[in-house]
Amino acid sequence: MTQEACCACAILLSDILPEYDEKSEKRVAQDRRLDCCGRIICGNCIGNNSRFATYCPFCQVSSQPSPLPQGLRDPPAYAPSSSPHEQPPAYSPPGEQENTFEKCGQNGVEAADDVLHFLDPAHDTISSLALRYAVPPNALRTKNNVYADHLLAARKTILIPGEFYKGGVSLSPQPIDGEEEEMRKSKIRRWMVTCKVSDYDVAVLYLSQAQYDLDAAVGAYLADEQWERDHPIQASSRSKAAPGRP
Repeated sequence: MTQEACCACAILLSDILPEYDEKSEKRVAQDRRLDCCGRIICGNCIGNNSRFATYCPFCQVSSQPSPLPQGLRDPPAYAPSSSPHEQPPAYSPPGEQENTFEKCGQNGVEAADDVLHFLDPAHDTISSLALRYAVPPNALRTKNNVYADHLLAARKTILIPGEFYKGGVSLSPQPIDGEEEEMRKSKIRRWMVTCKVSDYDVAVLYLSQAQYDLDAAVGAYLADEQWERDHPIQASSRSKAAPGRP
């Protein structure tokens, strides 16, 4: 029966002595069977490098967003010429060469699809994204019509041009704050536009009281406005008692 070896350190699993934590006296990490290729990474390698808990060094793919490019392709196999005197390919007219270049990216490789990246305002800049995706900064600016780096703060997403980034996987595939938080912020913005109120705290107050039911929150605000128009004296005294109310 063939013995398996760790695909990271190449040591037979039967020869590996598990490492234990000095405080808990438990094993540092368990062996991990990879879903992508069926190989095994030993617990010692995972304990020494936590990236192996989600990354396959053989297939070069990760089970969660990673700063490393995903799905790298193998280089084309080298096929030696059948004859040392074989002639180069026939000359193509300039028009055909341009069409071929348009369909291909760098080095004649077919361009991949653009990737959508959700921005993290606290950390993402044109320079940092250029480094993470190995894309020239000018290519990012041109692709997204961002001609000044500070304009990135007004955006939520940015496109990573596929002609430079071949990974095909976004390093931020969903909103940074999560879908729930994004939905909450969207309702707050819609409430402020509908009610014509610029105070963010007032919007949060009405929506939270209505359990973030947008229609109910708008109705409650409009009802309060109508009451103030119908009872100006009471409304004036209430405003003095609670100056923070709109």
